[in-house]
Amino acid sequence: MINLSINVDKAATLRQSRGGSEPDPVHAAAVALVAGVDGITAHLRGDRRHIQDRDVELIRKIVIHKEFNFEMAATEEMIDIALKTKPEQCTLVPEREGELTTENGVNVIKEKARLPKVVETLKDAGMRVSIFSMLNEDQIRAAKDVGADRVELFTEPYGQAFGTENEDKEFEKLAKCAELADKLELGLNAGHDLDFRNMRRMKTIPNLLEVSIGHSVFSRAVFIGLENAVKELLQVIKS
Repeated sequence: MINLSINVDKAATLRQSRGGSEPDPVHAAAVALVAGVDGITAHLRGDRRHIQDRDVELIRKIVIHKEFNFEMAATEEMIDIALKTKPEQCTLVPEREGELTTENGVNVIKEKARLPKVVETLKDAGMRVSIFSMLNEDQIRAAKDVGADRVELFTEPYGQAFGTENEDKEFEKLAKCAELADKLELGLNAGHDLDFRNMRRMKTIPNLLEVSIGHSVFSRAVFIGLENAVKELLQVIKS
């Protein structure tokens, strides 16, 4: 069964745009948990553009019997926060100044000299480590080489192509990378531009363990409410 982790970054983005305290991403996490999700995802960026340190601390406190997936750049600052917070899963993601959102996976090949130590440090502290991966077989092999437990496939190209003539081509890229991850005994996560429509096909990928979904569920929540948007996703994923 595929687990659903709701990314609450968008609630924080809306809060930060006004500079006040609402909407609180911690409250959003609580609503999602009550609705039945398997976990909560939050990305604490170095520039603190949306999620803040207090959000991470409070989310950790309310995610008790589910999983907290902490998205982080592989920096000393974020490693220290992860070691203090102890999420169930740390997902290593790239960060680029000025980007609107994460634009691709980590270039593990480029970072291959230093990532093994980062991964080892997090794993030794009892956390599972996933790497947000480019859709490239050499990158997935490199993720295995640096000691990652899982890879999270970058699904934006598939999400953008859904319903177009390019959908099959992009889906096949995902399927091929998923097959390689399975052969390498890497756990498989996926995320970026997934929604209740394109998840119907995405969930047919064998060995998919977890999807992290944020933007689409909050976009949907504007019209039907967060609890309903989460339940709609769960119905697709779990059916």
